[in-house]
Amino acid sequence: MKKFTYFFFVIALVCTSCSISPEPIAYGSDGCHFCSMTIVDKQYAAQYVTKKGKSFKFDAAECMLNQLKTFDENSVALFLVTDYENPGELIDATNATYLISQNLPSPMGAYLSSFKNKDLAENVQKDNQGELFTWEGIQMRFDKKDEK
Repeated sequence: MKKFTYFFFVIALVCTSCSISPEPIAYGSDGCHFCSMTIVDKQYAAQYVTKKGKSFKFDAAECMLNQLKTFDENSVALFLVTDYENPGELIDATNATYLISQNLPSPMGAYLSSFKNKDLAENVQKDNQGELFTWEGIQMRFDKKDEK
């Protein structure tokens, strides 16, 4: 019976240690993996989690996008950004709508905000101008930024 209990414990430990889920962001103390700034603004934080379960936190989506230029995206299981309308709520970055508006400054100066809902992004755009992007579009925008 002891061997069965030990075996069950080891299996449970292995299963929980390989969990692929985001880590809570400790605002005010966690540092950005890209720029080392302390993550404080709940409206702009981002995170990705590798297929091995390692989490990387960022103070802004633009830091995550810049980090991805030097990292193999195929090793990432989750891309997450903060929903501008719900500060502190991480959403699937690949399904988000992005707005770059000079009227909405972000922590690293890219004026980039993320939205869970495209309609809300369009409403914010009406009030603040700017350009909307999909996940693929915002990645291309950040790649082209280096070419200038």
